[in-house]
Amino acid sequence: MAKEKSIYVCGECGASSPKWLGKCPGCGAWNTLVESVAEPAPGKNRFQALARSQPVATLSEIEAGEIAHQGTGIAELDRALGGGIVEGGVVLIGGDPGIGKSTLLLQALDALSRSVKTLYVTGEESGAQVALRSRRLGLEGSQVRVLAEIQLERILAALEAEAPAVCVIDSIQTLYSEQLASAPGSVAQVRECAAQLTRTAKASGTTVILVGHVTKEGALAGPRVLEHIVDTVLYFEGDTHSSFRLVRAVKNRFGAVNEIGVFAMTERGLKGVANPSAIFLSTHGEPVPGACVLVTLEGTRPMLVEIQALVDSGGPSPRRLSVGLDRDRLAMLLAVLHRHAGVAAFDQDVFVNAVGGVRISEPAADLAVLLAIQGSLRARALPRGFFAFGEIGLAGEVRPAPRGQERLREAAKLGFSVAVVPSANVPKKPIEGLTIHAVERVEQAIAVVREL
Repeated sequence: MAKEKSIYVCGECGASSPKWLGKCPGCGAWNTLVESVAEPAPGKNRFQALARSQPVATLSEIEAGEIAHQGTGIAELDRALGGGIVEGGVVLIGGDPGIGKSTLLLQALDALSRSVKTLYVTGEESGAQVALRSRRLGLEGSQVRVLAEIQLERILAALEAEAPAVCVIDSIQTLYSEQLASAPGSVAQVRECAAQLTRTAKASGTTVILVGHVTKEGALAGPRVLEHIVDTVLYFEGDTHSSFRLVRAVKNRFGAVNEIGVFAMTERGLKGVANPSAIFLSTHGEPVPGACVLVTLEGTRPMLVEIQALVDSGGPSPRRLSVGLDRDRLAMLLAVLHRHAGVAAFDQDVFVNAVGGVRISEPAADLAVLLAIQGSLRARALPRGFFAFGEIGLAGEVRPAPRGQERLREAAKLGFSVAVVPSANVPKKPIEGLTIHAVERVEQAIAVVREL
């Protein structure tokens, strides 16, 4: 027998090479090429267009209606999806093992099955195991249809026969196509199965939700092309030791990105959290030094998060450690604090933490971080009901944050009464019960806080 030809495929981008290379020629990643069997030449009809061929048309003359979203019955999931699922849409949801992906999707399918036909395809469990999980979640009498199968062609045949409105594939890494010789979970199989399911979704109008595994770094396993194929990408975040979970949209063709849904894991599955700010605020009996409340934006949702700082005498090489915030930005803020406000912490250990395990990436957290560090260094607590937000520049200026009025209203609604914000974010009309101190520079903000 002739020896099967081998090729080397990149696990990040899917690029192939006839020989092993240390660096991928496609994406430049190191040590990502994995040996696999070269696929035979595909048949003529293996690929077909997603829609009929159309003549060239002017954009303004093309008819296009509003995209209708259908609610899943879980409000927090609908928020992350931009209003709900879309007919013919393909959603990819990834997260750590045991985080609750299958639980959430089974609950959503059960709610949807009361109005439309649903199908749950499981490649990791048997039908009996799915039934046991549904009983544990209190979903007795569920009308969700279940198929335990990993062969793509049989799944496509079942989709054609059942014609469900919504189908969940759990998970895409377990499927394989007979067209390819490689093992399930390989780059070629994942890409081929996702492409075929996407084609079926667009042609039939079935909404397909794919569950994806993640790597040690937390990114979706398989080629990045998987994220380009689908319409929406959701990440399930959270610590398995905590009862709270976040579902974050990082790509959405039918809604805003970076929207989040907040859930609490209970004995009866995942329940939506209506007021997520309560998770990220510590309940101190009295105000404590080194704590400052920040109003941050997650997509379109303003949330209150407590920033905590601890400044302690360090040794010859003081540490700079941040959890939930960028460490390089912390070093920059300490330099600005010293240069423009005269507050030196170069011989101190500085630890900064965002309460509740939330990750904050927006620069509007700068002012709250500085005030928390200054409060810990001086051992002076900020007054009760105090919050702040604003971006700090290297010249010491306090820059405005986007959608400042929404942040102020959210804080006032939750009972906060004193704010230090950039001058450009001060509303034209006063907000009832809220005292706002407008600042333009770092030293001005430090002076205002010392007088409070």
